[in-house]
Amino acid sequence: MKFTLQHTTASGAARAGRIETAHGDILTPIFMPVGTVGSVKAVSQQQLADPIGAQIILGNTYHLFLRPGTDILEEAGGLHHFIHWDRPILTDSGGYQVYSLAANRKITEEGVTFANHIDGAKHLFTPEIAVNIQRSIGADIFMALDECPPYPCERSYAETSMGLTHRWAARCKAQYLSQEGRYGYSQALFPIIQGSTYPDLRRRSAEFIADLDLPGNAIGGLSVGEPHEIMYELTALCCDILPKDKPRYLMGVGTPGNLLECIERGVDMFDCVLPTRNARHGLIYTREGVRNLKNQKYERDFSPLDPDSDNPLDQYYSKAYVRHLFKAQEYLALTIASVHNLHFFLWLVGEARRHILADTFAPWKREMMEKLERRL
Repeated sequence: MKFTLQHTTASGAARAGRIETAHGDILTPIFMPVGTVGSVKAVSQQQLADPIGAQIILGNTYHLFLRPGTDILEEAGGLHHFIHWDRPILTDSGGYQVYSLAANRKITEEGVTFANHIDGAKHLFTPEIAVNIQRSIGADIFMALDECPPYPCERSYAETSMGLTHRWAARCKAQYLSQEGRYGYSQALFPIIQGSTYPDLRRRSAEFIADLDLPGNAIGGLSVGEPHEIMYELTALCCDILPKDKPRYLMGVGTPGNLLECIERGVDMFDCVLPTRNARHGLIYTREGVRNLKNQKYERDFSPLDPDSDNPLDQYYSKAYVRHLFKAQEYLALTIASVHNLHFFLWLVGEARRHILADTFAPWKREMMEKLERRL
C-alpha cells in the first residue's frame, strides 16, 4: 500500500490524497460502505460499482469468521473472489463487535474470549489470531485488535484499556511482519488509537500508535455516544499528532455533517452503517436536507427522488412511487433508498475532495452544513 498526500488546504487541515492498493486506487477523503458479512445490505456489488461509485468497501472480521468461515474463504481464494468484488476491501478486527457483546465476553492479556451471537459457541481472539483471520479474508487493509471502552467510562478503566490496546497493537505488528501477504498481494495493517474522551490519554495513544510506524492509522472509540463537539475535538487532537504521510481512518463515523467536520480536521477515511440503516427506514439524504419518504406529504409527489443527483435511479423513480413501495413493504424500496444514500455519501466526499484541491473547501463546507441536517 502506498499513500500520496496530494494537497492540504491553506486555511486548515483538510487533505486530498491517493491510496494505492493491489486492487486499485482510492482517492481520499473517502467513505466506505459497510458490507458486514460480505454484502452491503440490499445493494449488489454491481450497484456498488455503478452508480454508487464505491472505491473500497468494509467487511467485518467477527462476522466473516463465524460465517462463512475462513476455510471457505480460503478455498474461494479470499473475500474478493468469494463476493466477486475486484476493488479494495478493508476489514475491522472484530474488536467493536466484542465490545458490543459485553455480557458474553471476557478480556485478558492474552485476548478476548466470547460467546458468539449465533449458537453461543465460545471463541478466542488474540492479536495474532485476529491478524491471521484477516490475512485469510484477504483484506487489502486490516485492523489491529483493540478494546473499545464504553462511553462514559472512568479514567482508570480508559487508561487500563488503552494500555491493553497498545500491547495488543505491538503483538499484531509482530505477527503482521512475520508473514507475507496472502493470495499473491500485500496487505496493510492499521493500529487503532483509543483513550476514551480523555485528551491526555488520546495524546499518549496517538503518539504510541504513530511510533509503531505501520502503513496507516485509525482513530477508534469515538461516535459511541459522546457529544459531537468532543468527537471533533479529539479527532483534531489525534490528527495533529499522526504523521502527515500516512492515511487516517476515523472508525464508525458518521452523518454527512460529521464527515465534513472531520475532513476539515484532517481525516481521510470513514465508514458507517448510517446511510443503509436509515435508508431501510425510509430516510434519504439530499443536497437540500433529509427526507422521510414514508411521510404522507409524498403520497402524490411525482417529482424525481432527487432531481439534482447524477444517480440515474434518482431520476427514474418518483418520491410517490418509493413511498408506495415502503408502505407496501416491498424490498425494492430498501434497494432504491440504500443506493441513493450511498451514492449521496460518495458524492459528498468526492465534492469535498474537489473543493480541497481547489482551496475552496471552507466556504463550500459552510454552505453545505446549513443544508445537510435540515429536515424537509
